[in-house]
Amino acid sequence: MTRRRWIADTFTDTTASLTGDQAAHLARVLRAEPGQIFDVVANGFLHRAEITSVSDSEVVFTLHEELEADAALPVHLLLAVFKFDHMEWGIEKATELGAERITPVLARRTEKHLSQAAAKRVERWRRIVREAAQQSRRSDVPTVDDPQTLKAALQSVSAETKLLLAETEQENTIAAALQQASQQVSESASQSVALAVGPEGGWTAEEMQLFTEHGWKHVTLGPRILRAETAAIAGLAICSALL
Repeated sequence: MTRRRWIADTFTDTTASLTGDQAAHLARVLRAEPGQIFDVVANGFLHRAEITSVSDSEVVFTLHEELEADAALPVHLLLAVFKFDHMEWGIEKATELGAERITPVLARRTEKHLSQAAAKRVERWRRIVREAAQQSRRSDVPTVDDPQTLKAALQSVSAETKLLLAETEQENTIAAALQQASQQVSESASQSVALAVGPEGGWTAEEMQLFTEHGWKHVTLGPRILRAETAAIAGLAICSALL
């Protein structure tokens, strides 16, 4: 039987603790008891862990042997801010698919009230990725950056392969671009990818030019016009299959 996995709120070299809502859920709902064994992620490492004490405010584990864990998908997702309910769903699914980093971008066509409110939503987005990482049995939690302008976001990208999902591109598919890029990477090196998804209404011509100036390749997911969250999921699924 697969053990349930938790991501520690605090930890030392030999112990880890869950606090707040996580502790309350484990204590009250799951009725955890000392001696029970779970998988616990602490400081980015996955351990077999044994509960040593339980209260509604804190559950303490003793960390035992380190377990093998899958690495995150080496994809940095630049996601233009759009309607928050749709965006939160997209962020959750991007986490489940393995995205390593998510940068919310304040695009020209992001609605003004969303741009103004985005900074107040960041902590909620970080809670969502933490819960989604735990649910999907990841051994890490993706980074969620503070919302930033496109110019600032582009300067933060270090991936070797940079792909812009563009409605104006009809021929160069994301799969073909990834395969071409993989041929240029040595067998001993890992291929990192940045993937940009625009807002409702798409990127402006000026933004598209800015991407080009920073070395981004324009790619397509096919002939259909997809919602932003659907495009992000489709792009990440292709990356997951090919990387």
